[in-house]
Order: sequence, then C-alpha cells, then structure tokens
Amino acid sequence: MTEWNILTQAHAALRQAVAGVPDNGWQLPTPCADWNVTQVLQHASGDQLGYASSLTGGPHPEDDPFAPSGRLSASVADTLEPALEAAEQAWSEVAENAVDVPVPLPPFKLPAPVAVGACALDAAVHAWDIAMATGRPSPLTADLARDLLPVAHQIVEGPRAYGMYAAALDAEANDDAVATLLRYLGRNPAWTPTP
Repeated sequence: MTEWNILTQAHAALRQAVAGVPDNGWQLPTPCADWNVTQVLQHASGDQLGYASSLTGGPHPEDDPFAPSGRLSASVADTLEPALEAAEQAWSEVAENAVDVPVPLPPFKLPAPVAVGACALDAAVHAWDIAMATGRPSPLTADLARDLLPVAHQIVEGPRAYGMYAAALDAEANDDAVATLLRYLGRNPAWTPTP
C-alpha cells in the first residue's frame, strides 16, 4: 500500500470545506465558472471517481462531472465520501515509481507522483472554491499550494487547450503560494461573491 501525503492533505481540505457549508449555502455562487456550491461538490466528487476509475476500471461517475445538475440524489456525505474513499483506495495500490499511470485528462498517462498530484490538485482547488463561496477560511494551505504548483505546471497546459482550465491570470507582486497557484489555474485569489 502506498501512502500519498499530497492526496491526504487535499482530501482533508475538501472534507473541511464541505463540512463548513451551512444548510442554506448549497446554492451559493462559487469562483468555479457558473456553478453553485452543490455543482462544485458534484464535480469534485465526480472527478475523484474519475481518477479512481481510470486506475481500477470502475465504478465511473454516474453524472457528467462537467455538467453537474445541482441536484443531489443522495446526502452530501453519501455524495462525497464514496468518491474520496474510492480514490484513496485506488491510489494506495499505485507504486511511487510507476511510470504510465492512467488519468482522466490529457495526456492520459503520467508518472505516479504527477498523476496523484493531479488528483490532489483537483480536490484542493475545489475545496478553495467551496470555502470562498461560503465565506470560510481557505483550507488550501501555503504548504499544499507549494507542493501542487509544480504538478500544475506539468499537467495544465494540455487540458487547457481543451478548455478544461481557464487561462492563467497575471501574477501580482504580493502573491503568496496560494495566490500563485490559483492565478496559474485562472482563478482570482481575491474572489468574493457578488451580492
């Protein structure tokens, strides 16, 4: 069994963000395009299942992670936890020195540390999206952002050509590690909900 600290941290951030959503917060807008908190939860859960199914052959996400409905067919916990657990279990079977690890984004095979980093990046950034939407402190820490930035540099440009990532934003002089990562991914680190 392989332990991937980067994935553990990213999943903890996503769990923390989701736990902080108030009962009336699931329809709030987020920094993630035109999606509300429920849709980001669905997308993040679907992506984690997507990474797991790339490794194991299934189960696949029931809904399209890129067209989340905003309507949950199960509880929040029953939406998120099976996806995180499936990803954790699948990655625990991947050796650290594996070279051609299947992933659900171009180029579809990556070295293990980059592949698991891509899975972690997805979870951590959507944790930030949810926290910002609900006015909570960011669970995306500076240390995690520093670990994820080299992964982002290795994986983002290919999928960006397919519209899977927004264009990078210009860096600013006072950017910290979190802001640097978010701007590279096309997110405004100073995002706030529009009244």
